[in-house]
Amino acid sequence: MDVLFTAEFWTALMSIVIIDLVLAGDNAIVIGLAARNLPKQDQTKVIIWGTIGAVLIRIAATMGVVYLLKIPGLLIVGGLLLIWIAIKLLVEEKEHDVKSGTSIWAAIRTIIIADAAMGLDNVLAVAGAAHGSIMLVVLGLTISVPIVVWGSTVVLKLIERFPWIIMIGSAVLGWTAAKMFVGEAFLKDFFVNPVIKYGFEAVVIAFVLVVGILVKKKRTQEKAAV
Repeated sequence: MDVLFTAEFWTALMSIVIIDLVLAGDNAIVIGLAARNLPKQDQTKVIIWGTIGAVLIRIAATMGVVYLLKIPGLLIVGGLLLIWIAIKLLVEEKEHDVKSGTSIWAAIRTIIIADAAMGLDNVLAVAGAAHGSIMLVVLGLTISVPIVVWGSTVVLKLIERFPWIIMIGSAVLGWTAAKMFVGEAFLKDFFVNPVIKYGFEAVVIAFVLVVGILVKKKRTQEKAAV
């Protein structure tokens, strides 16, 4: 139980919650869109069961990735993927083109399939931030999923009003990616020196933010020129 009182545990848990809030906000919108054509009395039922199904799959997938990341070399692969996801988060504007189900079970199925497809980046990010701890995975999802599902509109409005929230999310993803590199078994000797370790993490975060902002700016200019 001593692990619950360490700074590392609470930092990792906070990282997971931030990652979930930033990456999973759109998944909550999928839930609403999938249920939009059903009668009001059925919408709540669909949202609840669709969310339960999606969360169970998310937890199972994340636990699977947690174990996979223990394979030598895969932390580096995961770190590279997270860097790409972090940059993509800054650059892309997501669209929500989801067909609404015409029955309760069709809507639930749509929610689960759409969430599974959209949640791959979230699964990898959470697994990386958890550092092999299943407790962190479960706690992080337990805290953030209800916020995302029931407060998705508020979360997305905050992101639209305060774009720097996305930058914080990308920075956290970049930091998580850097820590995956640092945690790789055959690279640990290289990062024994704290200056090299924290310097590397700072460089990765800066790289993610600078590249993301520059690419975003370039795309905005290209759109304006059309």
